[in-house]
Amino acid sequence: MHIDTITTITSPDLDWQQEALCAQTGADFFFPEPGSSVREAKRICGMCPIRSACLEYALDNDERFGVWGGLSEKERLELRRTAR
Repeated sequence: MHIDTITTITSPDLDWQQEALCAQTGADFFFPEPGSSVREAKRICGMCPIRSACLEYALDNDERFGVWGGLSEKERLELRRTAR
C-alpha cells in the first residue's frame, strides 16, 4: 500500500497550547523525575495567561503525569476527589 499524501489532523481545542508559557520553556520543568521539585513549574504556571485552560484540559483528559495548570499529579487527584 502506498500513501501519496499525509494528512495532518489538528484540533482547534488545543490551540491554547501555543500560547502556553511551558511551550516556550520546555518540558523538563513540567515533567520532573520522581521526587524532584515542581516549584519552578508552578512558578511558570502562575504567570501563564492560559493556566485555567491547561488545568481544564488535564482534568478532562485524565492527565496523570506532570504539572498542568499549576497543579501536580497529586493535587489534581485531590481536586477530582473533592469535586465528586
